[in-house]
Amino acid sequence: MGSTVSKLPPRVEDTQASSNSVDEKGFVRTQTPTTQTPLTTDGSISLPNVDTWESAASADPKIQLARTILAHSDIKSTLTSRAAAVAIPHIFNNEVEFKSGPVTNQKSSGRCWLFATTNVIRYEVMKKLKLKEFQLSQSYLFFWDKLNKSNYYLELSIENADLPVDDRLVNFLADDLISDGGQWDMVVNLLETYGLVPQSVYPESYHSSNSSPINKLLKLKLREHALTLRALSASLRADPSISPESVISTLRVRKEELMQEVYTIMSATLGVPPKPDATFTWEYYTEDGKYAKWEGTPVQFYKAFTTKYSPAESFSLVNDPRNDYGKLYTVDKLGNIWGGRPVLYVNSEIDELKQAIVRSIKAGQPVFFGCDVGQFSNTGKDVGIMDIDYFEYEQAFNITLGLTKTQRLQTNESAMTHAMVISAVHVDETTGRAVRFKVENSWGDESGVKGFNVMSEKWFDQFVYQVVVHRSLATKEQVKVFESGEKVVLPAWDPMGALA
Repeated sequence: MGSTVSKLPPRVEDTQASSNSVDEKGFVRTQTPTTQTPLTTDGSISLPNVDTWESAASADPKIQLARTILAHSDIKSTLTSRAAAVAIPHIFNNEVEFKSGPVTNQKSSGRCWLFATTNVIRYEVMKKLKLKEFQLSQSYLFFWDKLNKSNYYLELSIENADLPVDDRLVNFLADDLISDGGQWDMVVNLLETYGLVPQSVYPESYHSSNSSPINKLLKLKLREHALTLRALSASLRADPSISPESVISTLRVRKEELMQEVYTIMSATLGVPPKPDATFTWEYYTEDGKYAKWEGTPVQFYKAFTTKYSPAESFSLVNDPRNDYGKLYTVDKLGNIWGGRPVLYVNSEIDELKQAIVRSIKAGQPVFFGCDVGQFSNTGKDVGIMDIDYFEYEQAFNITLGLTKTQRLQTNESAMTHAMVISAVHVDETTGRAVRFKVENSWGDESGVKGFNVMSEKWFDQFVYQVVVHRSLATKEQVKVFESGEKVVLPAWDPMGALA
């Protein structure tokens, strides 16, 4: 409402705090005491409080208009800025030349990271084989990920069996123990171990597209299995004649017996997947209608179609303003394949992430990225706008939205919750800055403009946390940090451990 566009802080380090001064890490530097007396001295809400608030609201014509309109309509569809929508068209001057398809749909599952990964890789498959439309099997990676996450959780249960069951770490690990989500290094683990197959070789099942029922059942069994292993561990360790090596060996024998139940549930609901070292035959038509076929193993298929920009040679740049830039970070206890590649982040200034995208797009490589998609975005049909200026909440409610990116992370207001693909960028010809980005989602072609969204630079600054870059397209300094191995370990519950 009104002509002025609602604004969040234009830069990560800025703040709109009123009486307090806040530094870029989100800490209050100064505080001004007040001589006023609260209306309610015991801290509860009293009727005089309500009378004061209502007096102020009813005297404001804008609030009265908001009350008239918003009691009968959705704020997200009503409080939108026409000017902001016009200012951010779905047009870009740098695009990945090859167009892939169809638009994918993860449906009722949290597999966005697997869809984003396969959407990036399929570009090379389609170009090499001259395909009109093509999808890799997201379900294939989903099966092996879920199986390995189950094993990972039980291994962590063995590793931490000496901690009390109500310990913060034990409790945290048991919360969302086999999330559908994941991170870039986790998908690299899957690709390098199990490879890839076309979707027709291992198609979707009901429960790959609707994962909640099997997740609930698997979590129920895994929590039970974890307690079984904890009890066995306590019994074994109580006997001084049993060596620590024998304790671990015995626990793992029992764990493998328990994992049989996990595998049984998964293979029944998702289907038995191809073995990574077993040959399959895939028959297909090229874009001009000619018959062709490919034969080999899933690992061979993966290696054959990731020759130019190998996922294993790519790594994550993140923007986490709470922590020092130019350093390598990881998150404790985060992973999927036990003993696999750890999750690693090179913490970088936000402009470095944008520059990496521009280099990648100009090189013809689409970009996997992680963000908080639900913040100040409208991915509805024929809209597809991700822009902090799009919603006019400040004007309608006479408020200021002043949290910085740092503060959102500190207060659990925001985290990396969704992975998508950037396939185009618009670079300002005068400044050389990337001002908007073309985003390929995995919510079907009824989302956004035929499955695509446009993201503004301001939105990028505030809500993009991760960009994956191939080492040949990264700077020497970024590669050096990544290869250093000198990583800072964040606690398991840190927001940078959120799974897209």
